[in-house]
Amino acid sequence: MDSFTAAELQYLESQMLGRLATAGADGHPHVVPVSFSYNPERGSIDIGGHKFGQRKKYRDVQANPWAALVVDDLVSTNPWVVRMLEIRGPAEALRTGGAALRPGFSDELIRIQPQRIVSFGLDRHDAQ
Repeated sequence: MDSFTAAELQYLESQMLGRLATAGADGHPHVVPVSFSYNPERGSIDIGGHKFGQRKKYRDVQANPWAALVVDDLVSTNPWVVRMLEIRGPAEALRTGGAALRPGFSDELIRIQPQRIVSFGLDRHDAQ
């Protein structure tokens, strides 16, 4: 299990949107934009949304408990300056807790336990 640096946590707090990668029972990849939140009590990333329990990403994690979240942004285009944080690890599809993430969210959520954290343009872990 990996833990976040102070710079990585600050970056996560400054962003509202990430891209969640899952793979279903058939092994096919699925990548979608999602809202996320850092859970300091568990050291995890919690992901939720509207009608979340009905979504493919939720079913994917039930079938294949591995996921990755990428959060990135473009700081400048001249010169080209990118910041990126990738979080990979085992994921759980939970039936409760998602409604606390944001107003109007369903109760279901996906929780990723970081096993590998890679960042670029922050303060450690050059992307490979």
